[in-house]
Amino acid sequence: MAAGLLAACPVQAASLSWPDTPGMRARLMMSVQELEITLLTHSSATLALEDWCASHHLATRPVVVAQKAALPQPDLVPARVRADLGVSATQPVQHRQVRLTCGSYVLSVADNWYVPALLTPQMNATLEGTDTSFGHVVAPLHFTRERLEFARLWSPWPGPAAGQGRAMIVTPAEIVRQRAVLRDGQGRAFSEVVETYTDQTLAFTDEDR
Repeated sequence: MAAGLLAACPVQAASLSWPDTPGMRARLMMSVQELEITLLTHSSATLALEDWCASHHLATRPVVVAQKAALPQPDLVPARVRADLGVSATQPVQHRQVRLTCGSYVLSVADNWYVPALLTPQMNATLEGTDTSFGHVVAPLHFTRERLEFARLWSPWPGPAAGQGRAMIVTPAEIVRQRAVLRDGQGRAFSEVVETYTDQTLAFTDEDR
């Protein structure tokens, strides 16, 4: 499923670890599956992560904040993105790269390409001048999400073969990735996103192990 995914911004979250027991692996597997269901049942990644943050008490105030990253210049738009968005080689497309955080946790890292001509001037100004998450900014468009790819990058189950286990389960920083096109209420593709979800989404399991 991961074949063909566009490269997302590298995830810098510190890896978490848990005791390597069958019970803990089963619990982590259930948590990964729950995360996938949460992502697949929301049109907005921002709202999905805020629901996740609230239900698992990752922050006192479960609001997702986008921390923008500096991008190289020139910042070329991949041909595949232009094809997915149905825009010409000369039509302006903006690129925004962010870390979505809730409280002290980096929950995902995302690359977002969007067509500014399909957004309002106020939306464009907010995206360029603030750290407001993309989902909150474009919510008035009543957008829908067309998933192009969805990949589980790490699975805690079934674990290593007998006799090859370690004392701790150490997760990689990246555990789930999805690529999607966002369409406005008129069905126009205005954004493509590649979102990589980190092991920090599972931090709640560390509190009561």
